[in-house]
Amino acid sequence: MSSSFRAPKGVSEYVPPRADLFYAIREAFAEQARLAGYGYLELAVFEDTNLFRRGVGESTDVVSKEMYTFEDRGGRSLTLRPEFTASVLRSVLENNLHKGALPVKVWTTGAAFRAERPQQGRYRQFYQLDLEAIGSEDPQVDAETIAIAANWYRSLGLTQVRLLLNSLGCKECRPAYRALLQDFLRGLDLDEDTRARVEINPLRVLDDKRPKVREQLAGAPLMADHLCPACKAHHDRVRELLADLGIAWEDTPTLVRGLDYYTRTTYEFDHPLLGAQSGIGGGGRYDGLSEDIGGPPLPGIGFGLGLDRTILALEAEGADFAAKPRCEAFGVALGDTAERRMFALVADLRRAGIAADMAFGGKKLKGAMKDADRSGARYAVILGERDIADGVAQVKDLAAGEQTAVPLTDLTTTLTERLSK
Repeated sequence: MSSSFRAPKGVSEYVPPRADLFYAIREAFAEQARLAGYGYLELAVFEDTNLFRRGVGESTDVVSKEMYTFEDRGGRSLTLRPEFTASVLRSVLENNLHKGALPVKVWTTGAAFRAERPQQGRYRQFYQLDLEAIGSEDPQVDAETIAIAANWYRSLGLTQVRLLLNSLGCKECRPAYRALLQDFLRGLDLDEDTRARVEINPLRVLDDKRPKVREQLAGAPLMADHLCPACKAHHDRVRELLADLGIAWEDTPTLVRGLDYYTRTTYEFDHPLLGAQSGIGGGGRYDGLSEDIGGPPLPGIGFGLGLDRTILALEAEGADFAAKPRCEAFGVALGDTAERRMFALVADLRRAGIAADMAFGGKKLKGAMKDADRSGARYAVILGERDIADGVAQVKDLAAGEQTAVPLTDLTTTLTERLSK
């Protein structure tokens, strides 16, 4: 009988064997980040609510509708993190990392929380990989972050990921464009909430997915046509660098993403097999965010990649990315003496880097071999009283059914050699 308790609605949970894939793709990302010189950060799960209000933006759906905010016992307003960038930047400033070599290159991972309507690929508790480069305006840094994400997707075997690319300008050129866009939007047939958004953050209206709104946006002025010379040169350089790396992109002049802090380079990774929730990751520049949260002028760029949606994309494509096996060799001991000896043998195999497990509870041969099959191991190591007397173990290839006697002194070496083939 199962427990009467259930996970809260909208929580994405992973159990074996799907959790093995979750862990493996996270480890694959850690390697990409390490190769590019990014150090790991472990962050608080909740923050002062004002960090997100000031950093993410009061006008965003994230802040106005989706945050899990609560008052602690001391009367302080705290919020479960709805995203990572503001927290990363807060930690970098608090720990004075920005006073060393720049850019500060860090990454982190974990759960984030938004009170959204749960659906496939959209959860209230979801998991992200976050990477940030703080302290440089160099377009090479922009291209580097994009390349790290693109290389990760490629390493997983995903072939249908699209990179959508745009520039949102800067504080020099965006105000004039913002006013031009507002004039255009005020002439449309929009609902009250959207009209309010036109006055607070008109660029967010370009992100509206409703067909009725999208039809009216067909003639909207675009930021790409109103970039200042510096922003245009920066954007052109990012595209040149991506071309040099062989990374394809699609110019997407309506791409604005859902957070207020983005400037200049803005991008999103999209997977067409995921339907309405096709965005599987994205990021961009946030050159004014440090000042917004009370820090010094400090440019930055980074991204958040969705682990949940990446797994859905892998499953949709049927991509050939396999997690490392949780068990490669499974011990089957027949009798008390053999069980004690097997326990030590399994420990030896693990020390040698072989994933090993064994049957527990004094099971008979038939039951123990069923456990071996269920474990997914390539080999069963069978040990009985007679085998101990002869100084051997029976190693059975569970796929081929072949069984050979291997000297106990050679067991680790033999399994290592076989598993490497």
